[in-house]
Amino acid sequence: MFVAKKIFLTKGVGKHRERLSSFELALRSAGIASYNLVRVSSIFPPHCKLIPRTEGLKLLKPGQVAFVVLSENSTREPHRLIAASIGLALPADKSMYGYLSEHHSFGETEDRAGEYAEELAAEMLATTLDVEFDADLNWDEKKEIYRISNKIVRTMNVTQSAVGDKRGLWTTVLASAILIGD
Repeated sequence: MFVAKKIFLTKGVGKHRERLSSFELALRSAGIASYNLVRVSSIFPPHCKLIPRTEGLKLLKPGQVAFVVLSENSTREPHRLIAASIGLALPADKSMYGYLSEHHSFGETEDRAGEYAEELAAEMLATTLDVEFDADLNWDEKKEIYRISNKIVRTMNVTQSAVGDKRGLWTTVLASAILIGD
């Protein structure tokens, strides 16, 4: 049974005349092109440690199967704004699981897309922990409720945005969380 002990976040962008090649270049930009990536759903395991990208990359070997929560977006429309984001919400109780969320969008700034993904992860965790909140409150008001509840200790996001290449090349953005075992 595989349960991640460590997770790191990364992001990247790539541009190329071929869509697949732009995705490959985004993977290279994120530092994860040399692994066989297997997409998984969005649970941050209990007792898992969030580590820096540099530390996480040292734990992987080229060709290795790596489990990943991945958000990606592509366009070949010149000047079109795209974003891909992973949100993260961690419970105060490390024996509980947290949430990762994926969000990708058109026309949203990097800050807005990241905030949305972070809010989404926090809401999923809050509903699991029975933290009551009004869904119509803005993100800052919800963060205060989560902080006061003492059940959610940390939220964050990793987000990559880009503007579609002016010559019509494929532009791909991605954000990811890489899960690492022992």
